[in-house]
Amino acid sequence: MAGHSKWANIQHRKGRQDAVRAKLFSKLSKEITVAAKMGDPDPEKNPRLRLAVKEAKSQSMPKDNIERAIKKASGGEGDNYEEIRYEGYGPNGVAVIVEAMTDNRNRTASTVRSTFSKNGGSLGETGSVAFMFDRKGEVVYPADAGDADTVMMAAIEAGAEDVESGEDGHTIWCADTDLNDVSTALEAELGESETAKLVWRPSTTTELDLDGMQSLMRLVDALEDDDDVQRVTTNFEASDEVMAQL
Repeated sequence: MAGHSKWANIQHRKGRQDAVRAKLFSKLSKEITVAAKMGDPDPEKNPRLRLAVKEAKSQSMPKDNIERAIKKASGGEGDNYEEIRYEGYGPNGVAVIVEAMTDNRNRTASTVRSTFSKNGGSLGETGSVAFMFDRKGEVVYPADAGDADTVMMAAIEAGAEDVESGEDGHTIWCADTDLNDVSTALEAELGESETAKLVWRPSTTTELDLDGMQSLMRLVDALEDDDDVQRVTTNFEASDEVMAQL
């Protein structure tokens, strides 16, 4: 199983904690407001907003919160955020990509650099690890959406590039620029997906043992605790035995 999928499972378990969920809702609201400010406040006319709302719903964010975030943009409220990507290395040389939205570039850069240093990592230059990832669209369906062949045929028809099917469900990959079209076409065939979002998909991975995974989790947790950080992606790989011990 790829590292990003395992990390999603870890985050799902963490997501049961109220404090973590509140912080997640805050970050989802920020993404919705920024997307609405950049385009039409109607999700059907704004692909980025549509995907942001879909992701919020997949995380069980209340409808009122979603509507409030859109209205904030429509009313000209909220800060003007700049999107920044940071790249670096975590413990044992694991590649780390940090995506942030900030109204103060200097503050965020200082905090991210300090967090890497305090947790056994090092912040690199832009492009220092991005070459180990591909920017892709990711659409996830539950296992009961259909068998592997049915989902594969729907994905091909929708213009997707690849499908991974297993006991936990189906992950459909497409070009980053095709995500809105592919997810819309899939919905017509398979119904509502669990999530549809842009991700960094590792093209090479770094194997970690239990100690390495625990060190990496401390770094990622610290980065995600920063209100300016929207998401953190790594290229770790770990055995099922290691994951079971976390």
